[in-house]
Amino acid sequence: MSRRIAVLGAGLMGHGIAQVAAQTAGYEVYLVDVEQRFLDRGMEQIRWSLNKLVEKKTIAGEDAEKTLSRIHPTLSYEEACSDVELVIEAVPEDVEIKKQVWKKVDAIAPKDTVLASNTSSISITQLASYTSRPQRFCGLHFFNPPQLMKLVEIIRGRLTSDETIEYAKQVVTEMGKEYVLVNKDVAGFIVNRILVPALNEAVQLVYEGVATPEDVDKAVKLGLNWPMGAITLLDYVGLDTTLHVLEVLMNDYQDPKYRPSPLLREMVRAGLYGRKSGRGFYTYEKKQP
Repeated sequence: MSRRIAVLGAGLMGHGIAQVAAQTAGYEVYLVDVEQRFLDRGMEQIRWSLNKLVEKKTIAGEDAEKTLSRIHPTLSYEEACSDVELVIEAVPEDVEIKKQVWKKVDAIAPKDTVLASNTSSISITQLASYTSRPQRFCGLHFFNPPQLMKLVEIIRGRLTSDETIEYAKQVVTEMGKEYVLVNKDVAGFIVNRILVPALNEAVQLVYEGVATPEDVDKAVKLGLNWPMGAITLLDYVGLDTTLHVLEVLMNDYQDPKYRPSPLLREMVRAGLYGRKSGRGFYTYEKKQP
């Protein structure tokens, strides 16, 4: 089988994963989405990212062109998944959507193809159960933006084989990333179990009138040495995404420390998601694709 992979979803995470796979690991990447406009937007973002790297002289112009030539946008799951060694799913964090996607992929992809989800919160064991090959299923949780963030969490489901984990380690390394191995399939894995409650607490400080968003950010940057403030990071990640992860953590652990701040719920109801909607705790000049 050739060095081909499929990335499902051309959104915020999917297009970045596709770029890294094509640019650093040299894979032929089939990038799939349900509408042409999503594919067009994803490819536009990849071109923008590559152009920035060329401007900074991080890569040569010809390398950017080679990367683009390896990425094949398509609306067809059959074209994307019928002859690949790996499928990475990066569709919205909705169990029903992922269930339908994995059932479709499982019927198309060769039986020895490894299946991986980029989910940030949903059980890998649960997602694997929607396929006929749970031993070939794992989590590959990239961080935003995948082009720049060095870490990938490799998550073992209950039935994931050692062979699949070793393959996942190889792929992540070829993509120029560092990995941590999550040995138990728990909600939030490692990073989000630490990070998301911290972001929620930052919102709660604003809700209680303890400090402004600006001062919470200043405190976190200068007092904890984070590269960006907690509120700024929340806007970047997405308030809706953070709320969803908190709800998953709350449901799984039944621990009040994961209860979402009322302000976070209110802002999500108002459509104030952060950078992607043009406004969250801060206002942005334009909506982010």
